[in-house]
Amino acid sequence: MLHQILEPYLKTRLRDISHFLRHPHEVQHNVAMEILQKAKLCKWAIENKLDKIDGLSEFRSEVPLQKYDDVKPYVDRMLRGENDVLWPGEVKWFAKSSGTTSSKSKFIPVTKEALKHCHYKASRDLMAMYVRSNPESQIFNGKGLLMGGSHSVNQVNQRVLFGDLSAVLMQNLPILAKIFQTPELEISLMDDWEEKIERMAQATVNQNVTNISGVPSWTLVLINKLFEITGKNNLADIWPKLELYIHGGVSFTPYRNEFNKLIMSDNMHYRETYNASEGFFAFQDKEGVDDMLLVLDYGIFYEFIDSDHWDEDNPKTLWLDQVETGKNYELVITTNSGLYRYRIGDTIRFTSIKPFRIQITGRTKHFINVFGEEVMVDNTDRALAVTCQKHDASVKEYSVGPVFLTTNDKGGHEWVIEFEKSPINLTEFEKDLDLNLQAVNSDYEAKRVKNLALNGLVIRPVSKGTFYRWLKYKGKLGGQHKVPRLSNQRSYIEEILKFDF
Repeated sequence: MLHQILEPYLKTRLRDISHFLRHPHEVQHNVAMEILQKAKLCKWAIENKLDKIDGLSEFRSEVPLQKYDDVKPYVDRMLRGENDVLWPGEVKWFAKSSGTTSSKSKFIPVTKEALKHCHYKASRDLMAMYVRSNPESQIFNGKGLLMGGSHSVNQVNQRVLFGDLSAVLMQNLPILAKIFQTPELEISLMDDWEEKIERMAQATVNQNVTNISGVPSWTLVLINKLFEITGKNNLADIWPKLELYIHGGVSFTPYRNEFNKLIMSDNMHYRETYNASEGFFAFQDKEGVDDMLLVLDYGIFYEFIDSDHWDEDNPKTLWLDQVETGKNYELVITTNSGLYRYRIGDTIRFTSIKPFRIQITGRTKHFINVFGEEVMVDNTDRALAVTCQKHDASVKEYSVGPVFLTTNDKGGHEWVIEFEKSPINLTEFEKDLDLNLQAVNSDYEAKRVKNLALNGLVIRPVSKGTFYRWLKYKGKLGGQHKVPRLSNQRSYIEEILKFDF
């Protein structure tokens, strides 16, 4: 029945998607002008003379780039219940996000327009495209399990609510979608993740789950809990109709082999999404690719900052017609949630410009460039995946920091790794990881020639549960909290190592 309901929507969206694929710049221009037209009456726009701006070129030259600290005073007013601040009307929902394990929280407005025309539209599109690629799918004959976040109410004003993004989305789900979700909302929105995993496993173990959405690391925790309950070692034996895993938040590359071992089924499919508190940007629209389609009609206008200019206060931005493949860009967005020329800190790389397809490469603050090596998270994820495959090993979590040079020795990188399955020979694993990192990053390779500038990387394996204990200590357990993969400082890895016992 749902396939029949979805068919007209699929046809309509295929026409829309075909249109923005053929006319990307026109569609993006129209999106931007619609946002700016709606925003003209809000207080931020009036204070920044948005009503005097004529066209996108003037918008880019006259409106400075924004970071959260620039937006925060306006968000604080909205949290107190003030209307027409960043976006016309009342904004009831906010997505609470730290983005990393930093203690600082961000409250990102989530407007009705963003819910309807961005987040939920994207979810429908992803499912529609999946069914189109898999016409025999029975995905709607069972339940969708969502590894949700937590929810709480802002006590400043009872009308204003916030939670992490998944909580906001679950609270506002259309009725039809709620019918096909599991577990019940009370469990999905629990704050205590240890109890939540237990109750989630108990509540779903006997259900017909056909699809899962969630961050890989926490999905693995749930799978292991289900194995503990049932005594089985294949998720397909617990949920025989399971066919789709939708993942995002962190790279799936280091986890892929582990999922293949835990879900042994010829009918299993995987789809990557790029969904953040600030908006839904891209999703994997077809099988067998490692990039995602940048969707251009979700009420988000895109600009990009070349990596050479990330450290500048007000760098020049590029539009879609100016980007190139193979380069790292920081993402800048203007959205139907009231964010204008907002630097979210994520970095992407275009793999194609006809159509525009992207890969997430990391964050502007999460890379290592202490010695000019310019190592991004995408590099370490790929090198680690290849090395694990060769050594029949698997990694649960990892974080990398620099080893600073001294008067007696050169610098290097120190990897703190929690193995799910340790390699038989750690020394050989270490050597191969270094070689594989050189293979994907020519700058690192140049610094490693004959150990002239950098020593080989060093691995510090830690006991199982180390990263979990560290996240719990930080108060950051949960599906949307991420372990910082790379840092130019040693603070993360030194703190993590304290929990290795």
